[in-house]
Amino acid sequence: MKLQCYKVITGKLRCESGLHIGGSADQIEIGGVDSPIIKHPTTGEPYIPGSSLKGKMRSQLEKKEGKVTDKGEPCGCGKKDCNICKIFGAHKNTRHELGATRILVRDAVFTEDTRKKYRELIEEKGTSYIEKKTENTVNRKTGTAEHPRSLERVPSGAEFDIEIVLQVYDTDKADEMVGFVKEGLRHIQSTYLGGFGSRGSGKVSFSGMKLDGKDISL
Repeated sequence: MKLQCYKVITGKLRCESGLHIGGSADQIEIGGVDSPIIKHPTTGEPYIPGSSLKGKMRSQLEKKEGKVTDKGEPCGCGKKDCNICKIFGAHKNTRHELGATRILVRDAVFTEDTRKKYRELIEEKGTSYIEKKTENTVNRKTGTAEHPRSLERVPSGAEFDIEIVLQVYDTDKADEMVGFVKEGLRHIQSTYLGGFGSRGSGKVSFSGMKLDGKDISL
């Protein structure tokens, strides 16, 4: 196998509802939230790990392709005609002949416009851009709220720059791989990203998509 080229997909991910991708809760302080979001250790800005975007694409495409295993693990069949294994990697299979994983998903960081709004709120108003949301369990007999728990979310309207790189080898069909990744992004738009999706979080949309600098649509 010989590496021929790279195909680079870029664009913007917009939060249409609050987005929660969990971070570490090891240092929760009194009055802190139970479920914080992941933040850059230096800037304190929220970001979307590439693993979260990649994992959601893969899991949705596995459902669509009927590749969900009995144990619920990622597909590791390693077959030559399996786009899941070829593009995302053959899970736990060390004997396949597919070569290197084709997809590289970068961490997604705030766009400049969103970063400006974030900093203005902190510097001018002392207000955090991060949304704090409280959820409860409803007692079925009394109808009262119990066991309140708090979580952080990136608010709706925030945007992130995304970049996905595909490594194309001489045995690959570049257009087919690009199409498969675009399908994965469409599935994310139709479902959710991150946690608490069944309770309203994680609705996202993609815009300004480009392939090697040229406009494309999902």
